Amino acid sequence: MRPTTYALMAMLTLAGGLGGCVNISAPDKPIQINLNINVTQEVVYRLDNDAKSLIQQNPGIF
Repeated sequence: MRPTTYALMAMLTLAGGLGGCVNISAPDKPIQINLNINVTQEVVYRLDNDAKSLIQQNPGIF
């Protein structure tokens, strides 16, 4: 037999021996994802005197 065949047989033997070591189980409690997101937005505007007087003269614009 070739050396690669021996290596392949050894890997298959090790893989077969490790196959029973894996254990998968569901958690006892449900998974809880807490998404407390607080979005705060602050809008700051400044008007020059011309725009301020225009708004005061025509209050129905906005």
